[in-house]
Amino acid sequence: MGDGRWGGADRWRSAGSALARVSVVWAVSTLTMLVLAGVLPDFRLQSADGDSFTRTALTAAGAAGVFGLLGALVWPLIVRALLLVPALVLGLLVFFLNGSLLLIALWLIPDGRGTANPETAVLVAAAMSAVASATSTALAVRDDDAYRRRLYRLTGRTRPRDEEGAPEEPPGTVFLQLDGVGHRVLCEAVDSGLMPTVAGMLDAGHRLTPWRTDWSSQTGASQLGILHGSNEDVPAFRWYEKDTGRLMVSNRPASAVELQRRAIRRTGDDGLLAFDGASRGNLFSGGADQLALVLSMAARRGPRTRSRAGYFAYFSDPANAVRTAGSFVAECLREMAQSTRSLLRRETPRVSRGGTYPFVRAFATVLERDVVVSAVMGDMLAGRTAVYADLVAYDEVAHHSGPHSRDTDQVLRRLDRSVGLIATVAEHAPRPYRIVLLSDHGQSPGATFERAYGLTLKDLVRAGCGLPVPRRVRRTRSGSEARDAARDALRLALHRPVDETGESARELPARPSDPVVLASGNLGLISFPDVPHRMTREEIDRRHPALLRTLAHHPGIGFVLVASAEHGSVVLAGDGTEVPVARLDDTGPLAVFGPGAADAVRRTDGFPHVADVMVNSMHDPETGAVHAFEEQIGSHGGLGGEQSRPFLLAPPELSPAVAPGEELVGAEQVHRVLRRWLRESEESPGSLENPPSTSEAESLLPVDGVLPQDKKH
Repeated sequence: MGDGRWGGADRWRSAGSALARVSVVWAVSTLTMLVLAGVLPDFRLQSADGDSFTRTALTAAGAAGVFGLLGALVWPLIVRALLLVPALVLGLLVFFLNGSLLLIALWLIPDGRGTANPETAVLVAAAMSAVASATSTALAVRDDDAYRRRLYRLTGRTRPRDEEGAPEEPPGTVFLQLDGVGHRVLCEAVDSGLMPTVAGMLDAGHRLTPWRTDWSSQTGASQLGILHGSNEDVPAFRWYEKDTGRLMVSNRPASAVELQRRAIRRTGDDGLLAFDGASRGNLFSGGADQLALVLSMAARRGPRTRSRAGYFAYFSDPANAVRTAGSFVAECLREMAQSTRSLLRRETPRVSRGGTYPFVRAFATVLERDVVVSAVMGDMLAGRTAVYADLVAYDEVAHHSGPHSRDTDQVLRRLDRSVGLIATVAEHAPRPYRIVLLSDHGQSPGATFERAYGLTLKDLVRAGCGLPVPRRVRRTRSGSEARDAARDALRLALHRPVDETGESARELPARPSDPVVLASGNLGLISFPDVPHRMTREEIDRRHPALLRTLAHHPGIGFVLVASAEHGSVVLAGDGTEVPVARLDDTGPLAVFGPGAADAVRRTDGFPHVADVMVNSMHDPETGAVHAFEEQIGSHGGLGGEQSRPFLLAPPELSPAVAPGEELVGAEQVHRVLRRWLRESEESPGSLENPPSTSEAESLLPVDGVLPQDKKH
């Protein structure tokens, strides 16, 4: 086998081994079917007159064999035909489809000896698939070649050409994004034993580097910057654009397509994964050709760009489908139990976890995880150069359970197992792989703004503008204070005496169009759509004299950013502080938000689509708490606490992310680091004996979007 080709003896040995495994799986499946026929009253493998045990066993063997063939030949065709079916529906259809194949297998048995009602068929098919998968896996564990072939089959890949005897290829790189897992959460999970695989990486010398997000600490801004090198003009997760009248939302396909297009136009580069790359479970493609569950490609057609095509490789194995569907149901039940427990214990803070949320959580923690991990396994076995995958499970659960809850502990354990599985599969890949773990942001805990103060940010804005608000808001202290401030400011503006009786509604001027109020975690955005330009403080004060004062002085708000005709732009705070953005530093109103807050605010202030008024909630540096303007007790999107502190974990073969004493700031800088690491891998086959120093690595950074090696051409 030294020349990479199998000799005749090796072929016969491999064929004999495969035949033996098939025979054992068939025998175990037959035995399983016999047991189920004896236990389940509505499942029969005998004729009406009864049969001998031998005849019954032959019937079971025939049914098991036909069911196995249908699973291997027909099931992939069914899954491919259902690629356009929504993911949640496909997961629920799995049991029914598998049961239908069993009914067909029983129907093909002569003399009507095999019968089962539909409900029983679903149960029998699920058990048969699970047992066959477990048996096949157990038989392959001790045989590296068999284990590798099974991985190829499960991931829908073909065996690479002539692995042995070929020159060793440069190492590939797998970037695994643990969505929402902050630096502190990762360290605590490692210290408490929740993530032994990650702990093993650290023990092996992997470098853990925290980095600081931009003001918009959320996946849309971070991942766009990481994958495409620019997150310019992404002020939040959702924002209103006056010039187009468009509401941009990062996790909507149309918005993701537009954001990716803008980033490519700015950089002149397709992205981090443009060369032999794969993008799995992300908002953006990164320029990759191989895609699965990529939002920016979700609306496109064709075999290479259809987002759901990633389901086929995974669900083409019925055992995978049944296992994932079963785990999906179990996760829904787990969420219901955990939510009920939280309610009975009166845990605070908490948010509503009913409606469709159990299904949304199950999609993120089970279905999306299984498909993405399977796709990454396939990418490694196919020898792809660069893979970037997003595992969103922790982020979804932390929003509703809190970033430091028992619920998220369980998710972190499962994420660690996924990382361990990918690391194990890497040992069977045709080229060495370096696995880099990173996150796009963290999460900060805290009660919602509404729960803390009895009104939403939109309610507060409308009250500050003197616009109608719900009766429940008028009864709250914050709501009544805002309305009183708006009323008094209006009377003063009209040179009228303050009416102590509160009778002033009839003297309001003609009401302008309502403001657009949007929330991105603990970051709020207020826009006046009838004004085509960014309104200044002076213009807002003339229209709504009490609004800015109401916002800045509210105890739940940390600071407000607004343009100013006199000072450029200013930051307003509750103690009456007004600081021009040009003179802003990390003291004064931004001191509690930590180093770099001033630079982050200043950068966002220069975006073309920054809102008329940007509002950041308060932050308690002792508890780390913020107040989300959405229904989230673990939130991110603005400044304050752990949300702005994600991590980067890289193997020691790669150069340090930054020089000692320096800080990694912004998603765009993370992009440059990852591109540098890809460049190092291209230049060095195998593992690096002497990785470049930080100063040497700095020479590999792109300059004006161009890599050094590109300048030679």
